[in-house]
Amino acid sequence: MRRVAVFGNAGGGKSTLAGRLAALTGLPWHPLDLIQYRTGGGRVSHTEYLTAHAELIDRDAWIIDGFGCVASAWQRFARADTLIHIDLPLAVHHWWVTKRLVQGLFVTPQGWPKRSPIWSSTMSSYRVLWLCHRQLTPRYRQLVADASGSKRVHHLTSAGAIAEFLEAVRREHAAG
Repeated sequence: MRRVAVFGNAGGGKSTLAGRLAALTGLPWHPLDLIQYRTGGGRVSHTEYLTAHAELIDRDAWIIDGFGCVASAWQRFARADTLIHIDLPLAVHHWWVTKRLVQGLFVTPQGWPKRSPIWSSTMSSYRVLWLCHRQLTPRYRQLVADASGSKRVHHLTSAGAIAEFLEAVRREHAAG
């Protein structure tokens, strides 16, 4: 596991999982929100994002979580040796977006730029939940099915599966 792509619908815990995975493995973690947005929540130009993304995926080791755009997502998936698809029930994604909103009133969510506009970012997450579920989630499921013969693939469908995955990684790295 050297190049890890963590992806799924909004509010699924991608950054939380990626941060914990980085702590367990020592791999560098790159949340796409920190590449796409500046402090305060302003977007970087699409060209600037694509350049930064291309530089990242050319590195020898990384954990990248998030979406970015369709083109960069599929470039990242092709370069990754490990795919982690967080595919929770839509209601759980919705609940976790709401939970992040409440927590975000007190602390910047993990993987988000400092001083991000929590309200507008949350409303954006709510807007993409159904769209992602209908359009991207089936493509993600096909991707992990197709890639299972050539990459390490983890299709995590519950909070328990996420916890079990992280525990397995912890045990693997503790055994050295």
